[in-house]
Amino acid sequence: MIVTEILGNVYDGGASAAYDGCHRERVVLPSAALAKRIQRVRSDHGTELGIRLPPGAPDLRDGDILAVHQGGGSAAGALGSIVVVSVEATDVLVIAPRTIGEALFAAHSLGNRHLQAQFFSVDSGEGGQSGQDVMVCQYDHTVQDFLDRHGIPYSREERVMAVPFRHAEHTH
Repeated sequence: MIVTEILGNVYDGGASAAYDGCHRERVVLPSAALAKRIQRVRSDHGTELGIRLPPGAPDLRDGDILAVHQGGGSAAGALGSIVVVSVEATDVLVIAPRTIGEALFAAHSLGNRHLQAQFFSVDSGEGGQSGQDVMVCQYDHTVQDFLDRHGIPYSREERVMAVPFRHAEHTH
């Protein structure tokens, strides 16, 4: 089966209700694979799928529905199972500076390394453990050493990243 469009997301209210009671097969992907438009995947039940999304389509997200298999139940057209994207947790550093100066110093220093980072506010629900805005980057021992040397607070966590880390285009 070739997937050319996403059928919904189980975390969106309407789609979730439409597939209540369906068996769910999972296609487990690392965060980096979310940006790939063309790939071959296998569900945890052995279902093979080809994904070929059109140019400009949004990246895959945790909970995206790739396929629906009709069930053989008594109701005509009863749903049997759905195949859903499940994103692997990523080893990340969650950097939580105490001051704006510390935040700017860390962002500038890590930006000079062309580090891929994402920023989360407290309001997003992805903020730090003590309720502050944070910068999240993939774990790297040299970044951890930099944070330790400069006394910048951070934690090392396993997080499901909704958006894949990617390099921004730039020139010097």
